[in-house]
Amino acid sequence: MLTKAVLEALNDQIRFEFSSAYVYLSMSAHCEAENLPGFARWLRVQWEEELKHGMKLFHFVFERGGRVTLQGIEKPAGKWKSPAEVFDHVLAHEQKVTASIHRLYDVATREKDYPTQVMLQWFISEQVEEEKNATEIVELLKLAGSSGPALLMVDRQLGARAKE
Repeated sequence: MLTKAVLEALNDQIRFEFSSAYVYLSMSAHCEAENLPGFARWLRVQWEEELKHGMKLFHFVFERGGRVTLQGIEKPAGKWKSPAEVFDHVLAHEQKVTASIHRLYDVATREKDYPTQVMLQWFISEQVEEEKNATEIVELLKLAGSSGPALLMVDRQLGARAKE
């Protein structure tokens, strides 16, 4: 059985994961409008991942006898100055997700909720990968600068991202 504190923290994280998906979908729409289909595809794959993360938590709450209480999510930003700015935002956002997962883990630890701690190990490992991927793209875009041909090459590379 989930304690009240863990259940509240899990519900908050579910909201955060679905909100993250919405942020990525907004970024994808922006990139699509800017004729960058590879960037848009990469961000849509990320959108799908965030939905899966939210659903993983959603199902976990029910497996533990809890009740999911869906919360509202904010309207995301819809416009960025450049692909580099989009991915600076991606990296900053993933760092916020990591911090949120760590806070949830802290609650589970305080409450001595071992099953939640074990489940969250997957999320902790996932966030290491998410931050690494975002950092690599940020660095790649720094190298590309504002060069049209270089940005098109990055767009093509990101468009090859497979669904996980």
